[in-house]
Amino acid sequence: MFNHPEVTLIYDGECRFCAACLAWVKGKLEITSISFQKADLHKYGLIQSECEKSVFLVTKEANLSGAAAVVYLLELRGNSLLAWILQSSGQIGESGYRWVASHRDSLIIRMITKYLETAG
Repeated sequence: MFNHPEVTLIYDGECRFCAACLAWVKGKLEITSISFQKADLHKYGLIQSECEKSVFLVTKEANLSGAAAVVYLLELRGNSLLAWILQSSGQIGESGYRWVASHRDSLIIRMITKYLETAG
């Protein structure tokens, strides 16, 4: 397992999909994670309204959100090909992230959540 204590993930702690994705990431990567509902957002330079819409990855260099945060996590986790595909897709990847974030109760996202929960 790779340890990256300098990376903090701020996510929606009330979202099953977010929790399942986080568990998958933590299967190979040790990072600090905290739900935005419990985080001192001011400490990270964030506000609640933006955290309700997107995941944030706080590093020494920057705060990344959305698809950029996912790309960074995939790279750290060792999933370079997936990271490259998502990053190379540009606006398509960001639009896909936004769609998932706004459709977490859709059938397809519930099916992916269930798969991640059982595969972990």
